[in-house]
Amino acid sequence: MKIGTRIAEARKQLKMSQADLGNKVGVSREIIGRYERNEVSPSIEVAIKIAEILNVSLDYLAGSNAVSKFDNKTVRLIQEIEKLAPDIKEKLHFIANAVIRDFKTGQAYTL
Repeated sequence: MKIGTRIAEARKQLKMSQADLGNKVGVSREIIGRYERNEVSPSIEVAIKIAEILNVSLDYLAGSNAVSKFDNKTVRLIQEIEKLAPDIKEKLHFIANAVIRDFKTGQAYTL
């Protein structure tokens, strides 16, 4: 998937118009439309602004993260976790896995 397609998807998820995104980024609605149609690609500076406004990572917009879309809050949390001591990281992994397991179990019973 190309960057323009990802911009359009993320923008629509937030129920934001091209004009709204353009105003926040500092470009015209027409330019946002050209990005979304993959006619032109944004500069790195503009792509960073777009990612921040749409609350997605730059990796996601660029297509480096084809499997998942992580919001900026999740990315920052992962970066902070990476700085922790291994024993603390292991405890966080245990807790996260327990929460995910419980969620999946709950989902299985609702079917």
